[in-house]
Amino acid sequence: MRSLLLATACVAVFAGLCLAETFTGKLIDASCNAQQQASNSCNPTASTTMYAIEVSGKVYKLDDTGNAKAADAIKNQANRESNPGSAKKSGFTASVHGTLQGEVIKVESIEVR
Repeated sequence: MRSLLLATACVAVFAGLCLAETFTGKLIDASCNAQQQASNSCNPTASTTMYAIEVSGKVYKLDDTGNAKAADAIKNQANRESNPGSAKKSGFTASVHGTLQGEVIKVESIEVR
């Protein structure tokens, strides 16, 4: 019985991992986008707390974990820049790996460029 439960649990975990997708697009400030409905002027800043990603004209919000990971990734990206105080005018491109649940991505990992 115990081995049956273990096998079922393993199958469930692997099935969940298979549903994950990678979304690549422009990382934007979700609060700004909700107010302006235009992502072209919603580049994230150091004070951004809610993020979204625009993929082929569609905007997906990130979950709480994704917001924290995006903030860390942007901070690390800024630390690599020669002048960390300067803002990137063109914004950030991100690859988000996670599971889509409605309009929100449950983020497993994020890479910001």
